[in-house]
Amino acid sequence: MTDDYQLGIYEKALPADLSWEERLDAVNQGGFDYLEMSVDETDARLARLEWNPFRRKALVRAMDESGVPIRSICLSAHRMYSFGSMDDAKRQRGLEIMRKAIDLAGDLGIRIIQLAGYDVYYEEGTAETRARFADGLDQAVSMASIAGVCLGFETMETPFMDTVEKSMTYVSKEGSPYLGVYPDVGNLTNASFLYGNTVAQDIATGVGHIFAAHLKETKAGTYRDMSYSTGTTDYEGALGQLVRQGVRRYVGEFWCLDPEGWRDDVSFASTYLRGKIDAAFDRAQN
Repeated sequence: MTDDYQLGIYEKALPADLSWEERLDAVNQGGFDYLEMSVDETDARLARLEWNPFRRKALVRAMDESGVPIRSICLSAHRMYSFGSMDDAKRQRGLEIMRKAIDLAGDLGIRIIQLAGYDVYYEEGTAETRARFADGLDQAVSMASIAGVCLGFETMETPFMDTVEKSMTYVSKEGSPYLGVYPDVGNLTNASFLYGNTVAQDIATGVGHIFAAHLKETKAGTYRDMSYSTGTTDYEGALGQLVRQGVRRYVGEFWCLDPEGWRDDVSFASTYLRGKIDAAFDRAQN
């Protein structure tokens, strides 16, 4: 633990069958500071948006009793229900999900919602889907600004928004303090192989607008389900730039791949990532 930064853990790094109390305890025991909740396109996780006040208050009490907060939501449900969808019913569902996720964040004391940087995922992207996305984003930013909750784009694995620079096109257009970038440094590393720039150069385009960062292990062509230390993610380049920019919130994004040894995987991830972040702080001070 450190006063220099906060290190969160992605909820899907833990077994899905844990209770919230067990999840929060696992975060603490594993050496992380907070939990990032997942709201994806599955019915089970979308149902969280319908929790009644009693259920929400019970989770707030669990956070208070454990001393481990939930401080961000990874909102990947927009893969299915995209702002840019040509299906009006899906698009309206996406906006409804956005509104309900912002309400849930406010009730749970969550500061940041990470948005998936897709105009569409299961459809073909066109000029029309991009225009629809921009219009939906306008509505989402208005909702977030009223609630005082920040929205940050995750840089993804598709060409629509696989770099910070591309994210900043929309951030600059909106010009709102409630919209920024929440990049995935593993995805950025893979994008750097395609575009010939460095991860640090790309992150530099978002200075002043980056809320937090996902730290994920990747390699060319592979974007998930990798163990830390086995890929090519440019942690040094990414963290060097992020630390200099004043970014102080990081989340280890990984998945529970071993139902028996997951606790060891969580502890290893904490130690591994803190080593990378601490080294970046040391370099910045020297």
